[in-house]
Amino acid sequence: MNYSFKIQTLLQIEKRKWLFLVCLVTLTHLFCQSLILPYKSALLSLLPYSKDSEIVKDNVNLNNESVTVNSYNEDGDVDDQDGLTEKHNEEKIIFSLDGNTNSIDNDFDFVEDGTLGNINVDTEGGSLIQLGVGESNVSTSVDTNLNVSFDKIKEVNDPKDHLLLGSNFATSRNGSSKPIKKKMRCEMPPKTVLPLIEMQKLLVRHRARSRAMRPRWSSECDKEIMMAKLKIEETTPIWKNDRDLYAPLFRNISIFKRSYELMEQILKIYVYKEGEKPIFHQPILKGLYASEGWFMKLMEGNKHFVVKDPRKAHLFYMPFSSRMLEYTIYVRNSHNRTNLRQYLKDYSEKIAAKYRFWNRTGGADHFLVACHDWAPYETRHHMEHCIKALCNADVTMGFKIGRDVSFPETYVRSARNPLRDLGGKPPLQRHILAFYAGNMHGYFRPILLKYWKDTYPDMKILGPMPPGVTSKMNYIQHMKSSKYCICPKGYEVNSPRIVESIFYECVPVIISDNFVPPFFEVLNWDEFSVIIAEKDVQNLRSILVSIPEEKYVKMQLGVRKVQRHFLWHAKPERFDLFHMTLHSIWYNRVFQMKLRYLRAGIE
Repeated sequence: MNYSFKIQTLLQIEKRKWLFLVCLVTLTHLFCQSLILPYKSALLSLLPYSKDSEIVKDNVNLNNESVTVNSYNEDGDVDDQDGLTEKHNEEKIIFSLDGNTNSIDNDFDFVEDGTLGNINVDTEGGSLIQLGVGESNVSTSVDTNLNVSFDKIKEVNDPKDHLLLGSNFATSRNGSSKPIKKKMRCEMPPKTVLPLIEMQKLLVRHRARSRAMRPRWSSECDKEIMMAKLKIEETTPIWKNDRDLYAPLFRNISIFKRSYELMEQILKIYVYKEGEKPIFHQPILKGLYASEGWFMKLMEGNKHFVVKDPRKAHLFYMPFSSRMLEYTIYVRNSHNRTNLRQYLKDYSEKIAAKYRFWNRTGGADHFLVACHDWAPYETRHHMEHCIKALCNADVTMGFKIGRDVSFPETYVRSARNPLRDLGGKPPLQRHILAFYAGNMHGYFRPILLKYWKDTYPDMKILGPMPPGVTSKMNYIQHMKSSKYCICPKGYEVNSPRIVESIFYECVPVIISDNFVPPFFEVLNWDEFSVIIAEKDVQNLRSILVSIPEEKYVKMQLGVRKVQRHFLWHAKPERFDLFHMTLHSIWYNRVFQMKLRYLRAGIE
């Protein structure tokens, strides 16, 4: 009996010890979780995970906090006087468990192309929004009495524990619902601005220390490029009165001309035959995206640079149309571009499996030419090391100065005659100080009109012009009669008005922060354009009026001289837009090379 009593007493003591230990561990766990988890919802962590936990109902109080929303707008300056429609968006929200805004590489974050369903192809032969707390810049305040209702929260498979929220409404304490006003990225000024002078410094630094991937093995083509680089760097004479070129247009006329001559002598390109029409090998020759089509047409038909043996090639061209990629496989109103990027990823993997050249450099000696605003997204990651000639040359969107090429966006009105209506009035017959007309795309153009519409008789700052042939001719005549043509950013940084201004011999006034001007590595844009920061738009008139007449005449001469470098020809001519694009691709590749690349293998 005594033994039985002693055993029971011992078990009770042990039971109390275990109970105490369990309580201690539980309290410690709850205390730690209350410090780690947001909103002190520690008890949720004790619940077993199940499929039902994918749907959670909770209310998060956002007292005295501001909400900033970022999104990509991915279709650009479709604002010519052709009655192109506005783009429509459906929005979703991303919220981070840690309460901060986190960048997530997602395909929903864009504005859909409003012309997708009615493309007029002249050929030869949404958005996902990030919601964060406490961000700077333009923000939308949230009422202190509002709670964001997360009715259907689905977990996103993301390492930073983002939640995809299915509700776009805020509920007040009394139960009423109010829509949250969200702004896309294109509706807000950029968070950071890189001035032109800083872009120039960045170009010099990238020239001094290339970060191009080292080839896995050296080739004879590498040696030829390296020898060309040495010859370019050894160039000393300066041609001030060259009969072919106007020296003030260039950063260094001697280096440019020597590099161009070596390109003509040495450069060989292999054009991949892989890829099916209409995405590959079918150029668009008319309209807003005509630049990529004209380059494709002229490149594939070229006999001087193109070789059939890829072993003899210095560069490799992937001939796809970013516009036809969107038109062909994008599912309208899906607000999902994953299949577009996957299509190009599959293509790059296909050529990497079939040929050894991609794997030799990681794609660093491959290039693409794309003018659609979605191209930076579509070519991200899997084509990251390639040389990209992009119209959407935004340094905040992954454009690499010194490697990538800012490709001019040209609006071609006639595929049969791309030079139709070329030219304009002489300087003394241009009586309009400044001209702009176009749709109110993006956040900046309404600001421009707010300051300058209907202000001065010689400031023709207008909104959309009515559709029709008469309106188009009126638009052209205004550009031909104006001293300065305003080229504000639209949804994206690029605009066809820059080339239009040069086409009609009007000095372009570029107002687009973070935009890298075309052929930035060789052209001196100060000689034939005016570049104004967006924050200085209220001083637009005073800036233009302060330019002496003598300087204006010199800039207008620069516009007429640089014009030849921005023209398409059915049969390419020296120093035209086709050759200038090819030269910038060649030039950037040459200066990526280093002497150590000539050694076999990797150091």
